[in-house]
Amino acid sequence: MTNGSNERKARAVGINHVALEVGDIDEALAFYGRFLDFEIESKSDELAFVYFGDQFINFTKGRHQGPDDRRHFGIAVDDKELARRTLEGMGITFLDGRFLDFLDPWGNRVEITTYTNIQFSKADHVLKGMGLEHLVKTENAIAELRKKNMAP
Repeated sequence: MTNGSNERKARAVGINHVALEVGDIDEALAFYGRFLDFEIESKSDELAFVYFGDQFINFTKGRHQGPDDRRHFGIAVDDKELARRTLEGMGITFLDGRFLDFLDPWGNRVEITTYTNIQFSKADHVLKGMGLEHLVKTENAIAELRKKNMAP
């Protein structure tokens, strides 16, 4: 399915980053750092850039809206059950539904998913650079990619 137009357009390749509004940069780094391993690229009182290999989250100070309902972003991890246990230990309440969703302290809705179970793929050299070259996609994830001619 296409968007219905015959005009030539730039083709979306992927998501480079997500920008999240938070109340405090240090608190956001501490909160996310309790359950995720990431690299802080740069930080100030107003913003921080945290990298997961070749992608990043830009924390920006200044969230004013209420909590997210359906709007969310997903973080693919190597060990979803470890993330679940860590979040439970932090006292996080998961949202109803079939996914591992929760609200961060500022109302951003976060979904945790397992890298090996989803279509999203990092290049082999990026996985190696992250020390995650052992991750192997499940047959279901490969089948989804194969349907789109993106896997042998």
